[in-house]
Amino acid sequence: MQGRLDLDTLDAPALRGNPLGDPTRRPVYLYRPPGFRPGLPAVYFLHGFTGSAHSWTGFPGFGLTVPERMDRLIASGAVPPAVGVFVDGWTALGGSQWVNSPAIGNYRDYLARDVVAFVDATLGTLPRPEARAVVGKSSGGYGALVMGHHHPDVFGHVASHAGDAGFEYCYLPDFPRTAAALLGTDAASWLDAMRRRARETKMRGDDHAPLNVLAMAAAYSPRAGAPAGLELPFDPDTARLRPEVWERWMAHDPVRFVPASLDAFRKLRSVFLDCGTRDEFNLRWGARMVAGSLREGGVEVVHEEFDDGHRDVNYRYDRSLSYILPRLVI
Repeated sequence: MQGRLDLDTLDAPALRGNPLGDPTRRPVYLYRPPGFRPGLPAVYFLHGFTGSAHSWTGFPGFGLTVPERMDRLIASGAVPPAVGVFVDGWTALGGSQWVNSPAIGNYRDYLARDVVAFVDATLGTLPRPEARAVVGKSSGGYGALVMGHHHPDVFGHVASHAGDAGFEYCYLPDFPRTAAALLGTDAASWLDAMRRRARETKMRGDDHAPLNVLAMAAAYSPRAGAPAGLELPFDPDTARLRPEVWERWMAHDPVRFVPASLDAFRKLRSVFLDCGTRDEFNLRWGARMVAGSLREGGVEVVHEEFDDGHRDVNYRYDRSLSYILPRLVI
C-alpha cells in the first residue's frame, strides 16, 4: 500500500444510552492517500450485516482488501486522491441497517453527524456534500440509500452494491425459518441462547436466518416492551404475515421510499447501483426497481449487473470508486 491505513477511535454521542448497551467509543479506519494533505474529499464505507470496521482489513488471501483496492486506483493515477473512512456499525444484533431505531440506537445520526464531524476535524476533509460519498454492500448498500434519502445535505454521492431492496423477495423466504427457530421461545430468549452458543462454540448454520430477521425487525418494526424490543412481521405460531407490521417494514424498503423521496435523490451528484445476476438473496430485482424509479424521476443513475453472486465481490468496488471518485468536487 502506497498510502496509509490507520486505526483510530471516535466518541459517538448519538449512540449514548442505546438499548443494546453497545459501546459509544467506536473504531474507525482512516485511509490517507499518497501525498495526503488537508482539503481532500472523502468516501465513507459501510459494511454489511454481521460486519464491523475490522471487516475491511481481513486477510484476503490472493485478493485485495477494499482499502488496498482504493489505494491501487489512486496510486496508479486512475482516479484522483480521496480519504477513505471505514465506519463501524456492529451491534449486539449484528447490525443496525444504519437507521435510527429505539430498539437498536441512532446509527443514522451516528454516521451523518458524529463520524462525519470527527473525520472533518481529524483529517481536514472538505465539509461539503459534493465532496463526500457513501458506499456500501448489502446492508451497507442499504445504508447508503438511507443516507441519500435522509442526508443529501451531507453526502452528495451514493453507491449501493446489492443493497437490501425489494423486501418481498429478499426477506420473506426467511420468515418460516425464523418462525420454526422461535417455536417454544421468544426473540429475546432465542438471542440469548444464540449468543451463548457463539461464545461457547460457534453459531449454527441455521442461525443466520432468524438472526437476520430479528435484527431487521428491530430496525423496521421496533416496539417498546416486547421481547428484544421488536415486533415480528408474522404470527409466531403460524408464520402468517401480520399486514399491519409488514407495512411498517415496507415503508423502509428502498423500492418504496426512493420513489417517495425523489427530491432528495435529485440533489445527489452521483448514484451507482449494482448487483450480481446470481445474487442468493434475490437483490437483483430490488436494484432494478430502484434504478427504474430513479430514472423515471429524472435522476441520473448508473446501474450495472455482473455474473456473480452476493459474496466475495469486493472487486466491484473498483467500478463504483472509478465512477464516483472523479466526480467528487475539490
